[in-house]
Amino acid sequence: MLRRSLNRLLGGDERRVDNRTIYIGHQSFPVNEAFIPPKFCDNRIVSSKYTVWNFLPKNLFEQFRRIANFYFLIIFLVQVIVDTPTSPVTSGLPLFFVITVTAIKQGYEDWLRHKADREVNKSTVKVLENGEETSKESEKIKVGDIVEVTENDTFPCDLILLQSSRDDGTCFVTTASLDGESNHKTHYTVPDIERDLQSLSATIECEQPQPDLYKFNGRMHIYKNDQEPTVRSLGPENLLLKGATLKNTQKICGVAVYTGMETKMALNYQGKSQKRSVVEKSINAFLLVYLCILVSKALVCTTLKYVWQNKPGQDEPWYNEKTQKEKDTNLYLKMFTDFLSFMVLFNFIIPVSMYVTVEMQKFLGSFFITWDKDFFDPEIQEGALVNTSDLNEELGQVEYIFTDKTGTLTQNNMEFIECCIDGFQYKHRGACSELDGFCVTDGPVNKLQQKAGREREELFLRALCLCHTVQVKESTEQARSQGEDCIDQVDGLPVEDEALQPPQEERGFIASSPDEIALVKGAMRYGFTFLGLESKTMKILNRNKDVEMYELLHVLNFDPVRRRMSVIVRSRSGDTLLFCKGADSSIFPRVRQEEVERIRMHVERNATDGYRTLCVAYKHLSEEEYAQADEGLREARLALQDREEKLMAVYNQVETGMNLLGATAVEDRLQEEAAETMEALQGAGMKVWVLTGDKMETAKSTCYACGLFQKRTELLELTVRTLEDGGRKREDRLHELLSEYHKKAVQDAPPVKAGGSRGRFFGKQDYGFIIDGPSLSIVLSSSSESNSNLYKNLFLQICQNCTAVLCCRMAPLQKAQIVKMVKNCKGSPITLSIGDGANDVSMILEAHVGIGIKGKEGRQAVRNSDYAIPKLKHLKKLLLAHGHLYYVRIAHLVQYFFYKNLCFILPQFLYQFFCGYSQQPLYDAAYLTMYNICFTSMPILAYSLFEQHICIEFLLKNANLYSEVAKNAMLRWELFLYWTLLGVFHGLVFFFGVRFLFGNPALQDNGQVFGNWSYGTIVFTVLVFTVTLKLALDTRHWTWINHFVIWGSLAFYVFFSFFWGGIIWPFQKHQRLYFVFANMLSSVSAWLVIILLILLSLLPEILLVVLRKPRGPYARKLSEDDLLQSSRLQPSHHCPIST
Repeated sequence: MLRRSLNRLLGGDERRVDNRTIYIGHQSFPVNEAFIPPKFCDNRIVSSKYTVWNFLPKNLFEQFRRIANFYFLIIFLVQVIVDTPTSPVTSGLPLFFVITVTAIKQGYEDWLRHKADREVNKSTVKVLENGEETSKESEKIKVGDIVEVTENDTFPCDLILLQSSRDDGTCFVTTASLDGESNHKTHYTVPDIERDLQSLSATIECEQPQPDLYKFNGRMHIYKNDQEPTVRSLGPENLLLKGATLKNTQKICGVAVYTGMETKMALNYQGKSQKRSVVEKSINAFLLVYLCILVSKALVCTTLKYVWQNKPGQDEPWYNEKTQKEKDTNLYLKMFTDFLSFMVLFNFIIPVSMYVTVEMQKFLGSFFITWDKDFFDPEIQEGALVNTSDLNEELGQVEYIFTDKTGTLTQNNMEFIECCIDGFQYKHRGACSELDGFCVTDGPVNKLQQKAGREREELFLRALCLCHTVQVKESTEQARSQGEDCIDQVDGLPVEDEALQPPQEERGFIASSPDEIALVKGAMRYGFTFLGLESKTMKILNRNKDVEMYELLHVLNFDPVRRRMSVIVRSRSGDTLLFCKGADSSIFPRVRQEEVERIRMHVERNATDGYRTLCVAYKHLSEEEYAQADEGLREARLALQDREEKLMAVYNQVETGMNLLGATAVEDRLQEEAAETMEALQGAGMKVWVLTGDKMETAKSTCYACGLFQKRTELLELTVRTLEDGGRKREDRLHELLSEYHKKAVQDAPPVKAGGSRGRFFGKQDYGFIIDGPSLSIVLSSSSESNSNLYKNLFLQICQNCTAVLCCRMAPLQKAQIVKMVKNCKGSPITLSIGDGANDVSMILEAHVGIGIKGKEGRQAVRNSDYAIPKLKHLKKLLLAHGHLYYVRIAHLVQYFFYKNLCFILPQFLYQFFCGYSQQPLYDAAYLTMYNICFTSMPILAYSLFEQHICIEFLLKNANLYSEVAKNAMLRWELFLYWTLLGVFHGLVFFFGVRFLFGNPALQDNGQVFGNWSYGTIVFTVLVFTVTLKLALDTRHWTWINHFVIWGSLAFYVFFSFFWGGIIWPFQKHQRLYFVFANMLSSVSAWLVIILLILLSLLPEILLVVLRKPRGPYARKLSEDDLLQSSRLQPSHHCPIST
């Protein structure tokens, strides 16, 4: 370890990967090898954050890192240390409440993690030891143990597959809990393994643990008697990951290679980065303003106190002489303690309880999304999912939407449409098809009603039947005995396709991609049926009903860089064939160019029609070519270093000089209501960008079908094709095109207005922008930094003035780069990414809000998203209704909290001018403590959960309403100023109105006058009733809960005041409120003043509600009658809370 560290520090070989050696079953190692038994970690999984011993200090440390909590802790300590006018309880109790609630929530969540860890660690697994099968707890598994796993069980650690109950030595696995991919993956046993594992003598040499789920390099040395050890390569296809589930296989045996926190699952465990909403940023800004107000009040009162005391006779009046200790106190220290005392007295202007209320509002409000019946999808029997409730209000602020195409805009439900062989188009016509299963339609003009040769047709269909990783499910009887229907499964989900029923018998397929099942079924239409893979032998039934058998020699797996896959097979006659399928951009450069042109036309036409296209090629391999390829593949697969690069080199070498057979067209239909959803989102003022890995023609056709591009839309194209048109350097041509498009779309055209939709402005040209991956790479990483910044700015300005943007041929990282670039541009617009596959995770994590579609490409997007919905159409309601209402509710909550606290503290500040700046509190300590916790907290919480200022149906029908609250419209500084001035006005009315009452000396029947605590109690009563009734006036959608909490809070205040003042409490030194409230209510003058001041405070609000038309964020071109009918007078059953 020390040597490795020094080597790394001194600039040694950084790419060097350390290996580990494992003895299978803990067999003794060969005598001729020196081996020091290494120490590996145990199999315990620890995902919890706290322990019993460190929970309290660790949790408190984390909570007091929040500025508001730390501030109130300081205030509390000042109250304890310094002689302050209020009890430490007044700030300590609210702080204790906040800290306790948060600690309980976090402790409960961590207890659940402990519970989950315990279930995993204590689960029973079967281990083969000394020839016997024994049971032990999962946490006691050691590296080298041979573990047995049965069907539908999860793997307890990372295993190398040694044995399978299947005859062909394979097993099926789902890895949904790891990478979200719920497709059935095929894994293979290591060749030449003995059936009796106890007699197996072998070692595994593999790399040290690393988090990449798809990467594993190793080799196994198998020792037999005194012979030379046999070496077998190990790759990801042999590795079974912890957390994955065994499917369609009765049982397997494997050897543990990584355990516990060294498994790939544990190494991938990391919390998602914390996303902050724009409302949180506004809260912090408002807090700073109120903190400045607090400090200013304290400074003013401290200054005026010493100015007043400097007057003769004021510093030490005859009735309040100073003690000797007070006389000896340093003047500056006394001034500082006075300043702190005033800070404590006024500190309630900072609403610490607002954080708890906001957290509760977000947490409880998120249930409305999960409970919404409109989000329930009967196909998958699931509804919406909320992974984080911190961003509910952000759903109402989205300005840019970045969407994937396949599985998001489209269904990812593939149907074979047609194929092209040697330039001739073949299209299936169901019952009208000819005897041989083919019919020819509109092919090339000079080849109408012609066909390719029969040999080429059959070769093409064989390629479709052989070049894939599809597995045939077990026989119908066996499947039914296991309670399963014999239907296709893609990513673990059933695929129904009535149009593609297999002939003669039911046949089910398992595949990692719906494309592959569609192609295999397409071949079945025309007489070639894939029967399955048994012991490395692929069987197909040809159109003559003869079974053809091919030995599967090698699979050259698909990867997104090559964009193709190949198989090498050997026929019964001894011919060695390579079949390859892939994207046209990947296949065309590797085949004979004279064959390309007759296929290219069909590929481009199919792409324009919106179909997904794949090209098919083949190659006869001579004995020498195969021997060379076989040796190269075996050597590369045995390599522990740079295995991927070596395999890629061999793949590229063997996949050259192929013969192009033809191409296929598969339809991926649009999602339900995709066009209507896109139209509504654009009508709401959101810009939609499509980010896809598909080819431009297919993606462009989908954009037209969705309505993102219209017939009148002028498309600005920045692709490899346009960059190479001028015959100049790509970067020069890029600069020229960007300048041209900038002049056309930005300089010569007005920008698209917020909330404006296509076609609203007559005479204005709409633009759409198209860019591909290679062109984007030049834009983002130019040769010089100055050029790169220039290109980015031009690119962004052009895109911002386009109605829609299409980015095709995008790698997952490029998707995230685009989202980041837009997110960080001028104005910091709120971005939303939506996708359904693992390749969309990067952009989902990068955006402010990430939405996952519960589609057919696994669940990794769902697991990494903030919200998950079953279909794209649900995005409309999620944003236009839920997002809009969430934002309005929480914005009102924030403004209201600051307002009611200003109303609360301003009379306390004014009171200092009439009590000689003596820091005398106006309110009793109980009122100071209970104001934010009990008296005024529940009504605003209920409002922020149930308020609907506009009916949901109306919000969905009028998408432009969304743009009226966009760009944080309800938390702008002008509205904050309005609420602040309203708080100042109400505070002045409360204080001076009650002071006017006290100008009358006879307030009680017995002639006695009210004291200062009566004064404060009257002010507090007016305050509580006014701020609560103000919220009642703001409420547009009343439920029984609103009635209960509003009137219940007022009743509770009255009851508490009678109760608190009606008993002599033994723990109180001073009974300040003893019968004060009862005496106050015995005065008719007090009753009259309370009622008059409440009405006077709310009179402007009442007049505005009655007289004014809708304005501000609610303004819209509707008659007043329509507004009232839709937002206020409709029965509650027409305006459901969440559905």
